[in-house]
Amino acid sequence: MIPVILRARGYRLYTQDGRRLIDLWLNGGAAILGHTPPNVLREIKNTASRGLYAPFPHFTEGRYLKALAKLFPGYVFRLYMDSQKSSRGGAETRRSQREEKDLRIQLWRPYTNPDKPFEIKEGLDLFIPVLPFSPCVLAAKTESLLAQFPPGDTLSPVLLAAAARGLYDLLAAPQRAKPVMPKVFKALQNSPWKREGIYLSLKEKPTNAEWETLFKKFLDAGFLLPPDPSQPVILPGEMSDGESAKLAAALSC
Repeated sequence: MIPVILRARGYRLYTQDGRRLIDLWLNGGAAILGHTPPNVLREIKNTASRGLYAPFPHFTEGRYLKALAKLFPGYVFRLYMDSQKSSRGGAETRRSQREEKDLRIQLWRPYTNPDKPFEIKEGLDLFIPVLPFSPCVLAAKTESLLAQFPPGDTLSPVLLAAAARGLYDLLAAPQRAKPVMPKVFKALQNSPWKREGIYLSLKEKPTNAEWETLFKKFLDAGFLLPPDPSQPVILPGEMSDGESAKLAAALSC
């Protein structure tokens, strides 16, 4: 569904056939601060120049865990290359134990509440945060919860350096939760879409065929939707007046 992309810059994508698209997928939220944040790119370049591509033990892991603790005080963390290990661990736990507490792993996203951009709702004991340039992070309220999952992975210092810098950039950008898009917000008032902070989703769950039709419609209008209908549409950090008007028109149909 996604066309061939030759370049990504900020919140825009440039396709092989010469089109420029506004990215409303943002890699599921990993590019929530854009595709080319300068601080992150600098960290990647500096760490990569030392040849640290392989998953070597390195102090960048401690730096990343420290950044996570700033965003999620009182939680403990485990790092994975992907979410498969954490999912398997949770499934095994549910099969082997009968506990009153729900061990279902939830997703946490920043900027769902404009007034509390990094809000952690009460009772969120086990979750995977969706963070910029991040590996899979499993966050738990207690060590005993975390102990029921597989050991974490040793990750590339290049990846961890980018993730740490992205997290500090996220913490420094609470205003991202309050995009100024009056035309878009007006169009949403009488539309099939609902909004939670910077995230949009359809009020009625679409079928895969319906989503594919919608995906093509937005693509023709110059916008990339998530390829998976279970993922939210993410409003970009900035758009021109013309792009905002086009998005408002697409959302109101």
